[in-house]
Amino acid sequence: MRKFLLFLLLTLSGLVLKAQTSIPTFISDSLDNYISEGIKDWDIPGLAIAIVKDGKTVLMKGFGVKDLQTKEPVDENTLFMIASNSKLFTGTALAKLEFEKRLSLDDKVTKYFPDYRLYDSNSTALVSIRDLLCHRIGTKTFQGDFVFWNSSLGRKEIMKKMSLLKPIYPFRQQYGYCNSCFMTAGEIIPKVTGQPWEVYVYDSIIIPLGMMNTHTLTQGISQRSNVAKPYTNTYTGKLTEMPFDNVDNIGAAASIVSNVKDLSKWLLMQLDSGRYEGKRIFPWEVLQKTRDINIITRSRKSTVYPMHFQGYGLGIFSADYNGRQVFWHTGGADGYVTNTCFVPEENLGITILTNNDNQSFFELLRYQILDAYLGVGYTNRSKSNLSVYKKNLNDEANVTQALNKRVKENKPPLSLDRYTGTFINEIYGDIEITQQQGLNDLIIKFKGSNNLLGKLQYMDNEEWLLSYNILGYGIFPVKFIASKKELTIRLKVNNFIDYDYYVFAKYEK
Repeated sequence: MRKFLLFLLLTLSGLVLKAQTSIPTFISDSLDNYISEGIKDWDIPGLAIAIVKDGKTVLMKGFGVKDLQTKEPVDENTLFMIASNSKLFTGTALAKLEFEKRLSLDDKVTKYFPDYRLYDSNSTALVSIRDLLCHRIGTKTFQGDFVFWNSSLGRKEIMKKMSLLKPIYPFRQQYGYCNSCFMTAGEIIPKVTGQPWEVYVYDSIIIPLGMMNTHTLTQGISQRSNVAKPYTNTYTGKLTEMPFDNVDNIGAAASIVSNVKDLSKWLLMQLDSGRYEGKRIFPWEVLQKTRDINIITRSRKSTVYPMHFQGYGLGIFSADYNGRQVFWHTGGADGYVTNTCFVPEENLGITILTNNDNQSFFELLRYQILDAYLGVGYTNRSKSNLSVYKKNLNDEANVTQALNKRVKENKPPLSLDRYTGTFINEIYGDIEITQQQGLNDLIIKFKGSNNLLGKLQYMDNEEWLLSYNILGYGIFPVKFIASKKELTIRLKVNNFIDYDYYVFAKYEK
């Protein structure tokens, strides 16, 4: 009887061990082909992925190319801008400082910056570090980012301009994704530690984890070896290389550059309660603090995914997924979209980095992997969404083509010199409009943005075609509106950057 019981126990323990270490068939047999087909379908030059499970690396690999001209392949060391995946690093750094009793997340921002102002006095008096880290100051998603993103403004100048962002929601009542908030939270770190955000995060997180090819600033990315070049196919339907963003002025929100090899270490630490390779990197309480939900972002059942609730912690989303708690974030910069994800209950981590910013495959792939590990019935999520993507891409290209056909050297209603001069927007600042030499086109110089220009070509019906020199900013029809006292132009950029319109005015003499 004892022998039988011993045999039974050994058999059961073997089954448990096998269940814990088994890899879903989709991951072992189909994932490579799924990704290879997906990057072709979604027009993605290159993709890097890492999956970690039960403390081990299941997959770490590159697909496609990092440069369409040289055809150099992506590998696990290829660098990408991870953009807003930087936010959890910032949230973790500040949670660590709270654990060390060097600050409180509920400290008022004005404790560190007495002159800091939001749009209204009540919000200014109440706003805390926690409020900044969970996007609940009342502004809409991306509000002000045309002014802040890839701009020549310094961090203190951005903080000052936040007083001009008029909220559309009550304070602490609604989620509105805010990059300038995270940048401001990051600026509290030097007040407490004496080190800039980028140095403190590097010294306290990057180095202890051995993420030796990760950089906290975008500066110099074009000179680094093994970098994926950024691309987009928005507006034209054709892949176009983009210039590298420089977003170091909002560093704490978006400026980390990394690869899947290094990010797998970050994920393994998250899944081992703050330890990496047996060494304690962070107290467990620090990670818990980053994951606690501070604001609900959705409370209705999804019609697409097995999810019901979603909230935001300190730089990380949290949701249920087929009965497990999943933590994740995405990141987007011109030419890149990326994600990181971890499921502590399954000891599972995923990171996916891509270099085409106009596609959903990077997220569909994450869900496909979650489906495989968390027992969701198989649906090819890439194929299911592809036709809508292709239609939208084609429709957008047709709109651009139709706008270009309307440029026929028609004469605008006013003489060209009336359209030139300095135009002002209270939040953005100045733009300068000049006539392009020898042509009837106008050129907009965006003084507050890094190397950003716009070309205005007259079409008809008082509409001009606005084309930015950086394709990702967009192609739009715009109008000048003339009155006795002023001439105004209402400008738009891609929703990927900012949802708002910006009205610039030139006051007539």
